[in-house]
Amino acid sequence: MKITQTVLDELTAKAKESPRLRMNLDLRDSAEDTSQRMLNAIEPGSPLPIHRHQKTSETVVCLRGRLVEEFYDDLERTCTERIELSPNGPVVALNIPAGQWHTVHALESGTVILEMKNGKYEPLSDVDILK
Repeated sequence: MKITQTVLDELTAKAKESPRLRMNLDLRDSAEDTSQRMLNAIEPGSPLPIHRHQKTSETVVCLRGRLVEEFYDDLERTCTERIELSPNGPVVALNIPAGQWHTVHALESGTVILEMKNGKYEPLSDVDILK
């Protein structure tokens, strides 16, 4: 599969129509592929809870637009670091360690990231969402 600007445009259009203001595209070759590889179009204002992935790290690459990744302390529930990502900026990608509380905010319309995690997809449980 070629990931073209047209693919990113179509995914962004779907994100804008979604009540969640985001839309992903699964990049796995088959259901037997137990990795998680996806494109994720995120629009400004998309609600994404502060969460963690206990079993895997997460790699995020900003393909288009601009976003900020925020890291949180689980004891005080405060933001400890904000890192801006953009394709032409000083930081284009992050590897988020397993167990790290985090969230992401799109800063520009049309923002698309590539996300990769180990293991099959598992929905977040209540203990993995910081309230």
